[in-house]
This record gives sequence, C-alpha cells and structure tokens, in this order.
Amino acid sequence: MSLAGVQALTFDVFGTVVDWRGSIIREGEALGLEVDWAAFADAWRGGYRPSMARVRSGELPWTKLDALHRMILDDLLEKHGISTLSEADKQHWNRVWHRLTPWPDAVPGLTRLRQHYVLATLSNGNVALLTNMAKHGGLPWDCILSAEIVRHYKPDPETYLGAAELLGLQPSEVMMVAAHKADLKAAQAVGLRAAFVPRPLEYGPDIEVDAEPDPSFDIHARDFNDLADQLAR
Repeated sequence: MSLAGVQALTFDVFGTVVDWRGSIIREGEALGLEVDWAAFADAWRGGYRPSMARVRSGELPWTKLDALHRMILDDLLEKHGISTLSEADKQHWNRVWHRLTPWPDAVPGLTRLRQHYVLATLSNGNVALLTNMAKHGGLPWDCILSAEIVRHYKPDPETYLGAAELLGLQPSEVMMVAAHKADLKAAQAVGLRAAFVPRPLEYGPDIEVDAEPDPSFDIHARDFNDLADQLAR
C-alpha cells in the first residue's frame, strides 16, 4: 500500500527517541553513592510494564506514569539501602525521566521529518514528562500526545485510535514509529502504518535486541535520518 496518504508520524519515546538507560546511569553516578547504577536503571525500567499492567487490569485506578515511576523508585531505594535522600531529592530524582537525552540522530532526523509531516509523541509518559523532556532535549514535536489524554496505556487500542482522532486523521494516515515491534503491531492492528527504527544499545552493549526487519512493517530504518531519507517527498 502506498505511503502517499500518511500525514502524521507518532513516536514511541522511551528507547526510540531518547536513551533512558544511559541518561539514568549518568545522573545516578553524579549522586556520589555506591550503587550499581546500570542495574538500578534496568530495574527501574523493569517495573514499568508491571505497574502499567496494574492500571490496565483495573487493580489500580488511572495513575499517570510519574506516579508509577515514584512507586517503583521508592521500592528500589529500599532494596538498595539508599536512605540519605530527602523528599525533595526523591522528587528530583524521579523526574530524571523528564531529563532523558535524545539519541544523536533524533533531533536532526525529526527536524528533517517535520518539514513534511506532523510529528507527535505517542507515549505512555504523561504530558508534563514529555513536555519537559522535549524542552530539555530540544525535541521538535508539533504536539504532545500521551496515554494520559485518553487514560489508556499502550498497547490498548484506544491509545492509537485516540491519537489519530486528536490529529483529525484516519488511522491509515498516521504512521507509528518505534523501536519495539509489539508497539508497532498493536498500532497496525487498529489501522496505523508502521516504521521500525531499532535501537541496538537501548539496554546497553551486552544485551542483544531484536533488530531484524519485519516484512509486515511499512518501513525499516537504521535511524531517524534514514527514516527521513525513506519518507522524503
């Protein structure tokens, strides 16, 4: 099917646009505590899906990601025996997710893509988190779309369909861009197009990620600059 009708690109953010792991490790090391910050970052991210699953199942009422991150953080601080942080310190540390660093190709690639397409986040991050992250990293979004707006976490279909509706487009006029195949397949299931941009270093140099092309996706790109080349018009 032709991509000529695609008007907007929606982006997964954590891992696809920004290097969450490296960012958390760098800020953790700056605290001067004797902690394995790589393991800490992995465990913090590891609590992400289980905590959202509690919301999606109805075990928890709607809870934005900042609050879920804080629940995970409090548990990790206890497990790691970190007791020296004040409440203000904890609040600042929890907002490290607002200060994640983009991958090197993200800003230049997005800037090129924005010449021809509407660019929006489509993330489980809450609006304040994504807005602050964009400000911090210079990410040139046209708008911030978030699971918080529709109160459904990905991969609930309402998240993807809600984004298309908010953009005033049909699902087939929106292309989801992500480094995670499950995210793309969920978007495709409700009619969005799909661009796969793997991030081999998302989980560090020692963890191999699935970067193999999937023929069901519309585009497989090396990075955002390659995506801009392939979508040039």
